[in-house]
Amino acid sequence: MEWAGNARLAAGPEATWYLEAAFTPGAHLGTVYDDPTTPVVVTGVEELTTLRVPSGRLVVDAPWDDDDVWRYEKGLPTRPPRELAVSIPPGVYRVEIAWTAGPYEFFGEHVDGVECAATRLCISDDPVVGWEMGLGVDEDIDQLQAGDEPRFFSDANVGCFADAGAWTTLSAPFRTFVDGMPAPRDTEQLADGCERVRDESQQADLVTFGAESGGVVWLGRTEAGDVAAIVVTSGMAGATA
Repeated sequence: MEWAGNARLAAGPEATWYLEAAFTPGAHLGTVYDDPTTPVVVTGVEELTTLRVPSGRLVVDAPWDDDDVWRYEKGLPTRPPRELAVSIPPGVYRVEIAWTAGPYEFFGEHVDGVECAATRLCISDDPVVGWEMGLGVDEDIDQLQAGDEPRFFSDANVGCFADAGAWTTLSAPFRTFVDGMPAPRDTEQLADGCERVRDESQQADLVTFGAESGGVVWLGRTEAGDVAAIVVTSGMAGATA
C-alpha cells in the first residue's frame, strides 16, 4: 500500500523543490538579496557527524531558550523539549548539512555569503516520495489552520537533534547560566560552530546546528510511509499544500 499523507501537513511545490534542491550540489536556490544577477548556489553536502538515538524518540528543538534563564535561576523546571510525534528505529544516523554560497559586497568588502541551506538526519537511503511537516507530541493536527507551519523557535539561532530519552543529561550543558548568559560548556566542537554532547551511560547524543530563529521540521517519507530523512529548514516559506 502506497503512503498517502495528510494534506494539511504536505509540502507544497515550492517547499518540495527546496527540500530536494538544497541537497543537490550545483543547484541554484535563488539569488543574492538585492542582486538578482548573482545566484545562491549549493556548494556541497557535508557529513557533520553521527547521532545515536537508542530510544527511537527524537527531539528537534533549540537546546535552550531565553525563558530557561529565569526559570533556571528561580529553581523552576525548564520547558519540555519539542519531541517529534513520529518515532524512528533506534540506531545511529548521519547528520548532514547543505551549504550554499552567494557572494556579495558589504561596505566595499567581499563577503563569500556561505550559509546553511538545511540540515538533514538520514534515517535510511530509501527514496523519498513525499514531504510533510513533522508535528510535536503535544500538537494536534485538527487544530491546524490553512497556512500554519508547526515549528520550533530559537532565540539564539541554534537547533539540535537529540535522543529524547536522554534529554535531561544531554541538554544540561546548555542550561547553566551566569549573569543571564549561557555558561562556558564542555562540549565536543564540530565544524562551523556545531557541537555534540554524549551521554555514554545511555549511548545517546545531542548535536547542534545553525537554525535562524528556529525552523520547520520536514519528514521525508518513502513509498511505504517510513521516514527516510528528517530535515530542518529556516528562513524558507513552507509553501504547504
